[in-house]
Amino acid sequence: MYALAILRYRKPLDEVLKVVDGHRAYLRELRDRGLLLASGPLDPRNGGALLLRVPDDSVQASLNAIRDQDPFTMAGLAQYELMPWLPTIGIEGLDKL
Repeated sequence: MYALAILRYRKPLDEVLKVVDGHRAYLRELRDRGLLLASGPLDPRNGGALLLRVPDDSVQASLNAIRDQDPFTMAGLAQYELMPWLPTIGIEGLDKL
């Protein structure tokens, strides 16, 4: 199952930037585990977005764990909106990632 995660910063950007290295290290771990396909900040920089692939048998538990283990969440810096996603157009390309 694919999912989108929209992160909205809850604190000023200067506070967020103090934790951004830990957040990005966490995202690299997710990528290495095959859970994260792409990520990046929004423009304007008031949050970010993640494109995720999680196991079909534990979608919500996987998404909750991804959110809860993010340094941004643990520091109270960002709020996640988690949305399981059923892409139709372009699914073949995603499946190759």
